[in-house]
Amino acid sequence: MRILVVEDDDALAEVVAEGLRDQGMAVDLAYDGLTAAAKADLTAYDVVVLDRDLPGLHGDILCRLLTERVERPMVLMLTAAGAPGDRVSGLTLGADDYLAKPFHFPELILRIRALARRRPDARPRTLHVAGIVLDPVGRTVVRDGRQLDLSVKEFAVLEALLRASPGFLSAETLLERVWDENADSFTNTVTVTVGRLRRKLGDPPAITTARGVGYRIA
Repeated sequence: MRILVVEDDDALAEVVAEGLRDQGMAVDLAYDGLTAAAKADLTAYDVVVLDRDLPGLHGDILCRLLTERVERPMVLMLTAAGAPGDRVSGLTLGADDYLAKPFHFPELILRIRALARRRPDARPRTLHVAGIVLDPVGRTVVRDGRQLDLSVKEFAVLEALLRASPGFLSAETLLERVWDENADSFTNTVTVTVGRLRRKLGDPPAITTARGVGYRIA
């Protein structure tokens, strides 16, 4: 899941980003509205966590720009303006959810996951492919009755492949969806992670590779 956190408080932005990364999400940061708009033009985000009072481009304007797109991200406003009127105005702008600061971090995670499930192209909560059962919310993976112990990145790669099944995902697409903008596209990070995942999934082999095309689970 690819997330954009837009927050002008650098310390809070870093804390939110780290917490979401610990949950296996790929997180990019923007500290002002103009940078956020530019990043949203380049990357298809699943969810944008958006502060309202931003420098450069106000969060309200950015919210309208994001939600008027044909292929739009889900928008969660995360702001200190928590009065009922503020919530109503934020949702009227097109935001999909609204959470006031200070907030309880587990609630933020649940709301982000709920928004991702509401996207038009979202798959059901539990994914079943090739004898693999993956629960994104419970963070569990079972294959043929055997529970698997996966790292955060292995889990995220498997989830991305299951959601794309039976289609292929290139290494570049996996890098974009599972890691973030700081990932080095010239490393073998994806290859190594897929290799570890293959070993943990066991036999029969679940992940197939097509040279020049990518990986898939069919």
